[in-house]
Amino acid sequence: MNTRADYLVTEEEIYLTRGPSGLGFNIVGGTDQQYISNDSGIYVSSIKENGAAARDGRLQEGDKILSVNGQDLKNLLHQDAVNLFRNAGYAVSLRVQHKLQVQNGPLGHRGEGEPSGIPTVMVVLPLLALTMVAAWAFVRYRRQP
Repeated sequence: MNTRADYLVTEEEIYLTRGPSGLGFNIVGGTDQQYISNDSGIYVSSIKENGAAARDGRLQEGDKILSVNGQDLKNLLHQDAVNLFRNAGYAVSLRVQHKLQVQNGPLGHRGEGEPSGIPTVMVVLPLLALTMVAAWAFVRYRRQP
């Protein structure tokens, strides 16, 4: 099948206030525990229900955390990253990279409810013209004895 997956990558600054259960998420990754091949970045593995991250709503599983309070997370061991989060304080700033997959189906195929690619006016206008001609013909020929 000729499907193609594209990704939309965005970055966002997220401010969280530490709650009773911390920041409310778990992480994976690091130079010693790569979550993605050839990428030693730190990623969100889960969001804790009712935690600070869940209440905020912007941080998602799979997001890459680029920095904590301005400190870059590149080339850190996993435990060093954990310690950085634990010692980040009460108000924490996270620079996060969201990677959203945009799915494009096979060429020529459209799913149910998806636009066909033909502008609506190109369909409606000829139908409207045909309806008007039919109405005119009906009225004209109906009046004749």
